[in-house]
Amino acid sequence: MVHSVYSETDVFLRELISNASDACDRLRYEAIANPELLVEDPELKIRIRADKSDAMLTISDNGVGMDRQELIDNLGTIARSGTRAFVQKLAQAKDGSGLIGQFGVGFYAAFMVADRIEVTSRRAGSAETWVWRSTGSAGFEVAPADPETAARFSRGTEIVLHLKKDAKKYLDEYEIERVVHAYSDHIQFPIMLIPGGKRPTGEPRQLNSASAVWQRSKSELKPEDYAQAYRSICGAFDEPAVTLHYRAEGRQSYAVLLFVPSGSLFDLYDPARKSHLKLYVRRVYITDDASLLPSWLRFVRGVVDSEDLPLNLSREMLQNNPQVAAMRKAITTKVLAELESVASKEPEKLATVWSEFGAVIKEGLYEEPDRREQILSLARFTSTKGTGRTLAQYVDELRENQTEIYYLAGEDLDRLKANPKLEAAKARGIEVLLLTDPVDALWTSLRLDFKGKGFKSLSQGEVDFSLVPLAEDAEAEAAAGTTDTPAVDESAVIAAVKLALGERVSDVKASRRLTDSAACLVAGGTGPDRELERLLAKQSRASGTKPILELNMKHALVGALSRESAGGHADEAADLALLLFEEAQILDGELPDDPAAFARRLNRLVTRGLAG
Repeated sequence: MVHSVYSETDVFLRELISNASDACDRLRYEAIANPELLVEDPELKIRIRADKSDAMLTISDNGVGMDRQELIDNLGTIARSGTRAFVQKLAQAKDGSGLIGQFGVGFYAAFMVADRIEVTSRRAGSAETWVWRSTGSAGFEVAPADPETAARFSRGTEIVLHLKKDAKKYLDEYEIERVVHAYSDHIQFPIMLIPGGKRPTGEPRQLNSASAVWQRSKSELKPEDYAQAYRSICGAFDEPAVTLHYRAEGRQSYAVLLFVPSGSLFDLYDPARKSHLKLYVRRVYITDDASLLPSWLRFVRGVVDSEDLPLNLSREMLQNNPQVAAMRKAITTKVLAELESVASKEPEKLATVWSEFGAVIKEGLYEEPDRREQILSLARFTSTKGTGRTLAQYVDELRENQTEIYYLAGEDLDRLKANPKLEAAKARGIEVLLLTDPVDALWTSLRLDFKGKGFKSLSQGEVDFSLVPLAEDAEAEAAAGTTDTPAVDESAVIAAVKLALGERVSDVKASRRLTDSAACLVAGGTGPDRELERLLAKQSRASGTKPILELNMKHALVGALSRESAGGHADEAADLALLLFEEAQILDGELPDDPAAFARRLNRLVTRGLAG
């Protein structure tokens, strides 16, 4: 049963420490009405002692303890919770209702590492001390403690684990310290390591910090406290770019301390795409895999400490817990609101965050439709007007008669800036977003809009800027007649190119997006954009859709093709048609289908030109 509940043996120590913390909490509450319970030994603490000679690990506390019946009820019946019954008695009271629970199940986790367990306990205020023994498979026995043992107890519980051979690593002080630091560092009672086993060889040493930073008031903490907490909790060495610290109250109560790193993360693109928030329940570490944030916010690190979640069988299946789902939604909203606040008050910080994690945040555009507006408002883009551009800025500066947000997606920013598909947009002063993250090819395929303006790719479908006035420099150039070239027979040119290219393209058209370059390749109005098609091809999932070749009918090379075709020089016209196609491939960052044939063809044309 135990192995079906827990996947790692380390959790046994977490569970026993949790139970000890529970016992101390219960005593502290009972002492409110009965102060004499704490008079003799007022300092509540948890002790761990490792005895290598006898392979015994002892965990003890000076908390409320158990009498004979409680030992039977709590330890004799798996999953019975002494704390649950205790909390039920406090149903009408708020103080003390936040105690951790499920003692029975947590205790039995110890049988993962022990083949025999002895529990000695004395209830606070009682004169009797009892011993519970079990091997975990053949029942249990409860008997009065011998006089020598009873004399050692004023109150509390001592659990002695007789470790299995494969669990003796937990007798090493380093291993104990590692587990305590990982799982129980923020238990509010001191966890003391007694060196030397039965014969102490030194002073007890406190293993935990016993101070949950996230449970403290923001007014108590300084920036350096948050920086130290960030390095401790996240194992980081840089400074956090953004810190979010708050307490949620209402239907659920939980404390949140989150950090957005200022530097890159080595596991940011791990295929598992797990979030990395540590979940605590009343300062007890549970897991860092509770999915408290969506995968597109997986760069956010920190702690969520719940007062409501149970420590029970479902603790390793928290992703199915409705309380966790509600927390996830609320925390996600808080993170986005904090990023919006940073964008407004400290735009340089948001720029740092976006440069590191923007590609990850944009995954939310296709994973969470309800968050799209917020994500698009946060997004920062590089465009033909500069870096760090927002969509709000883009829409505010739309050109006359411009109705869409234009973008061009590719792998390399410099190549995009030189792409001929930008030429007509530049001539009319239209800003174009230059998208270089692989995720951009996915979210732009969703046909989103921002403030009523849809996104339009310059690599897909028809583009007509005729209603948008030319920019001043383009008007001057047109007036000077620098773009005048002899007219060509468009239908004849298209027919000749189609004949030469065959099935390499799905169509050949006269271009409205080119002003200087001779040709470009675009996708049809339906199906994937050019960049998405390339991305899918890398994963062997391409649709196989052929591109459309667009020709600038005013370009000299197209004019030469027209003349060769009209003159009956079919081979020369075919060479020029193939050259136009392969040139367009190269400008899109692709290799010609047959580089050797491309080289031979180019050599023939150059040689012919030199000879002429």
